[in-house]
Amino acid sequence: MKKLAVLLAMLATTSFCWAANEKQDVANRLQKAGQVLNAIMAAPDKGIPNEVLESAKCIAVVPNLLKGGFIFGGEGGVGVASCKTANGWSAPAFFNIGGGSWGLQIGGEDVNLVMVVMNDKGMQEIMSSKVQLGAGAGVAAGPVGRQASADANWKMNTAILTYSRAHGIFGGLTLHGAVITRNNDDMKAVYGPETSTKSVLNGEVKTPEIASSFLGAIHHAMHQAQASGE
Repeated sequence: MKKLAVLLAMLATTSFCWAANEKQDVANRLQKAGQVLNAIMAAPDKGIPNEVLESAKCIAVVPNLLKGGFIFGGEGGVGVASCKTANGWSAPAFFNIGGGSWGLQIGGEDVNLVMVVMNDKGMQEIMSSKVQLGAGAGVAAGPVGRQASADANWKMNTAILTYSRAHGIFGGLTLHGAVITRNNDDMKAVYGPETSTKSVLNGEVKTPEIASSFLGAIHHAMHQAQASGE
């Protein structure tokens, strides 16, 4: 019995340490995602157009992509997403992204990805446990420049607009065929094992304190976009 009790105690301690370490990793990722959005919004005449931001249903950020042969050959990253609800922006949900054709972009190890979801179909895809971009709702490299939204094609049939940033250089990024899946470890560490991605992004789950920097960056970006459009 003593051996069993010791074993159970060791397992409990190991589980607690794993959860604590995982939650700290998530906190760091949320902070970096907020920094990425703040850096993009600080660019004077480059970045995501104000009209795109004002129309956004969800915003997702992958702070660090692991690049392969070109920029991202067959590898992936870990990201966070929040969606607009009747009561403001939702708590963040966590996902993995990888595979697909990422397009030939600028090189560099520290590459950021931003996805702006533009309609309800794109929102439903983001909320699912697994989705291949471009297979259902349209996905395209987003227009760049604060007032660069004169080309209205994205308003008509594009569900998700994608952007990349590396070494301070910002531009659209092709993401056809990339697969987004639920990040079970991060979701479990923050919300517990039974919380669904959909319930988080629908605003049914309280926002954790560790998400304040990421949600703050989204609110700041929206405020700037609205102020510029007035």
